Amino acid sequence: MTMGGLSFDIKKKIPQSLGRAGVIKTANGEIKTPAFIAVGTKATVKALTPSQLKDLGIQAVLGNTYHLHLQPGDDLVKQAGGLASFMSWSGPTMTDSGGFQAFSLGAAYEVGGISKITGRQTELEPSVVRKDPPAKVTEEGVSFRSYLDGSQKFFTPEKSITIQHNLGADIIFAFDECTSPLADFEYQQQALERTHRWAKRSLLTHQKAQSSQALFGIVQGGRWRQLRELSAQTIGALDFDGFGIGGSFDKDDINTAVAWVTAILPENKPRHLLGIGEPEDLWGAVENGIDTFDCVIPTRMARNGTLMTNRGRLNIDKASYRNDLSPIDKTCDCYTCQHFSRAYLAHLFRAKEILGATLASIHNLKFLINLMASMRQSILDDSFVEAKETFLNTYNRGHV
Repeated sequence: MTMGGLSFDIKKKIPQSLGRAGVIKTANGEIKTPAFIAVGTKATVKALTPSQLKDLGIQAVLGNTYHLHLQPGDDLVKQAGGLASFMSWSGPTMTDSGGFQAFSLGAAYEVGGISKITGRQTELEPSVVRKDPPAKVTEEGVSFRSYLDGSQKFFTPEKSITIQHNLGADIIFAFDECTSPLADFEYQQQALERTHRWAKRSLLTHQKAQSSQALFGIVQGGRWRQLRELSAQTIGALDFDGFGIGGSFDKDDINTAVAWVTAILPENKPRHLLGIGEPEDLWGAVENGIDTFDCVIPTRMARNGTLMTNRGRLNIDKASYRNDLSPIDKTCDCYTCQHFSRAYLAHLFRAKEILGATLASIHNLKFLINLMASMRQSILDDSFVEAKETFLNTYNRGHV
């Protein structure tokens, strides 16, 4: 099916499920789905060059509207020819709307940072009540305080879309409110209704500009089925080119919540799951009809010395790896595993050498790229269920 700025073709479906393999075609290249999209928040995937991303098999990069507006400024990015040109990336690009910052700099900030997936405080984000969060939501939009200089910024749906037009990505997202997982039903409902109004304002602004970019609407609704289904019906009925599914999920109900939504959204348009990147979650989401994903997990973990393997996470700081001359993963074909040992990476991290973050990021991204490629092939081969069971039977989310 051809839409504004892109087309989407379903090549094969998973029998008796919502999952599928397809191809998203943009003006700057194809995305073979299911696919993992690398996060380049500030027009860079941390510690890696665009050529390294290409070598890894990354198909598309996602930038952050809020951060790029603050630095270096979307007007400059526009002058440079758009996000892809500015960062010398030869492939499809996406930009999120900045709506997630309403949560991360608002409700999450007040309680010290809430994990987007679980709703629980993390070790890196202690539960400390903070006053005067830098983001506040109103009907008109979100007021932000810049983390760079403290200046006030105000994002409306119209402002977000205009910034994204300047950034020039192939796929952009409607402005939405990502709510706290701790918010009660009443607030979730209010926020959902506001997100729907913002979606219509985003779409109107986009249509008036006659942009060739593809605009995705975002489904919200927290953990409540009636809200998720209402959002899927409302957003799905609007003239968007595709859809994002956002918000906070519990590890135990993410697959169920995704299925509520994808069962309602138009089948012939692509679906993107925002901020999800754990291997077991990817399998479940693909089975339930998600086409693309983005998440900072692989590169963030890499910079902290945690590597993904088919048996689970490997923490390179463990003393047992200091003299281990074997590769991170003997089955991995990435540059890191083909040329360097666990002992070498352990040395780099202990010595605080920048190369450690680069080599670990190469491995983690390649791990996810290989994982998504194997999922796609298993769909085409009618062996998805068996491939999923084989992976999950050996994968351990704990450390190895």
